[in-house]
Amino acid sequence: MKKIVRSPGSATVVNAIATGSGSAFGIDLDIIAEAKLSSKIKCRPDLDVDTTLMEKSVKKVLNHYNIDTGIQIKTKSTLPLASGLSSSSALSNAVVMSTHLLLCEEYGLKPLNDFEIINLAIDASLESGVTITGAFDDATASYFGGITVTDNEKRKIIIKEKMEKQKILIYLENIDSMTSKSDVSRMKLLSPLVKLAFEKARQKQYYTALNLNGILYSASLGFDANIAIDAMEAGAIASGLSGTGSAFVAIVDDNSIDNVKNAWSSYSGEIIETKVDNIGTKLI
Repeated sequence: MKKIVRSPGSATVVNAIATGSGSAFGIDLDIIAEAKLSSKIKCRPDLDVDTTLMEKSVKKVLNHYNIDTGIQIKTKSTLPLASGLSSSSALSNAVVMSTHLLLCEEYGLKPLNDFEIINLAIDASLESGVTITGAFDDATASYFGGITVTDNEKRKIIIKEKMEKQKILIYLENIDSMTSKSDVSRMKLLSPLVKLAFEKARQKQYYTALNLNGILYSASLGFDANIAIDAMEAGAIASGLSGTGSAFVAIVDDNSIDNVKNAWSSYSGEIIETKVDNIGTKLI
């Protein structure tokens, strides 16, 4: 018996580090986790990555149900890791959901509700040190799909809704040229301005919020804001830095997609084409 769960990444509308509140939307790049019973906890990622988050995600579910068994987790991913596209949230959501569904069927247990799954995944992420704020905005956008606006400190959803099915371009800076560091105190200096971006998100002016947030965090983290500005000049509906980088996202339409690709081709990084995800984390 095995359970296979697909969980998408997300892109930032407002980064929660500065204020404790944020917003994100699902993107159609994902991590698929397969869980099955084993003699011990075995994590077999498809990429060469640290397995601490996977292990802690499994243990959170086992501890919740007070069950002593082994679980094997295998993953397959189209989501770039450590790039600001919520790979940690997608991974923990996928592992927690697949593990819990497997145990429920094997042992006849009561299934977890959506927020119990999300909270176990966030707790695993916090304990693994892969998030500063708990990433409730990223976790909920990955879990539910669409767009969420959240109070991360209270783990409260303010807005959750489907997003227009826009095309998305992602620019990934060449890893060799990355110099950004997540200096929390430096980012918090921006909090009065980030609050303005968050208010725009609360008013459902998501594109304005994304543009403003992207420029602010690019300046704080040492990324080139011209990447986003060039996309907007080329006709992107909105563009900005996702998470703490290195990914920039641009929301585009049929009229602007090629122009934005051309604008970004002058940089040395990789361009990925995807779209908004309104499906979220699901059993497949």
